Amino acid sequence: MTEQELQELRNAKWRTNGQPIRTQDDAREFIESVGFCLMYPIRPAVLVPTFIGAWAGTNDNLPTWQHAFADPRAKDATEVMVRTLRQKFAFEAPLFGDTDFLVSASVFPYFYGLVGDRNPRAAIKTGARSEYSPLAAHVFQVIQKDGPITKNRMREILGGELSEAAIDRALAELSHKLRITRVDYRAEQGAYWDVLLRWCPDEVRQGMTMSIPEALTALISKYVECVVAAEQVEVEEFFSTFIGRGKVREAINALLAAREFQFTYVGSRSMLHVPPPKPTVAAPRPLVRRGQPIARRPKRGTAPRPLTSAPTTAPSPAPEAKKVESSNSPGSEKE
Repeated sequence: MTEQELQELRNAKWRTNGQPIRTQDDAREFIESVGFCLMYPIRPAVLVPTFIGAWAGTNDNLPTWQHAFADPRAKDATEVMVRTLRQKFAFEAPLFGDTDFLVSASVFPYFYGLVGDRNPRAAIKTGARSEYSPLAAHVFQVIQKDGPITKNRMREILGGELSEAAIDRALAELSHKLRITRVDYRAEQGAYWDVLLRWCPDEVRQGMTMSIPEALTALISKYVECVVAAEQVEVEEFFSTFIGRGKVREAINALLAAREFQFTYVGSRSMLHVPPPKPTVAAPRPLVRRGQPIARRPKRGTAPRPLTSAPTTAPSPAPEAKKVESSNSPGSEKE
């Protein structure tokens, strides 16, 4: 495979080959196909598709989240993205800072198994060893009780003196551990937030019971399929946002040992890729039924007898001819 061929395959899969997504069904098929994508490109660049790129049909001149407000394509793409979240075809996992990271419904349990809270029903505790600030704990209680809820409504409940930036930091803490999620957006009220366990209980429960190695190997396999082929360092770079590089290497080695991955050369670079499935050969169809007596097997060169004989009826006897006496027959006249 050449570098150009690899890029053409990626463009086709990422919908950046001049075939943009335009409908809700297009968006659903795209996210389900790639598994996950960023809403906007980030700097430094990460090897992963973007929703705005699939909407624009190209990778050229795409806005980052800081400049999305000035790009007319971003408004339409955001409307379709929000409808996709609302219908639970995809979920948000804010793992790349301020840029939304979208995950398909089928892949999301694996992300939850990797980075989500193992006991989402438990109350958030604060203290020196807690992962959450006191404000994040209070915000979670409000969302748990009154969600879906907007930021303005949270400020009213918690006290109007709280700044919007403080609430944003608390929401980021909770979102990063997948305790809450954005479930809707309306221009007048802004984003609506809810507890993730209430919004998608099935996906959360699947992730809770999944081991980290199981989740990580599944995600790495999906990632390599998404990008068609990738250098090992590119895989490690992508997943280092969620987990240590050492565990990523262990998962890659396990996939290589299981022959789920193979190395291939793209130009002069050695890359990981998912090998195509081996073709299956159908078993030959028997010429005769098992257990059929040899005497009943068809002879070579003759048409096979039917497996079941059709019912037959006995032929009706031919009618007897009537005897007709003639006046000229011998012995009919007296001598």
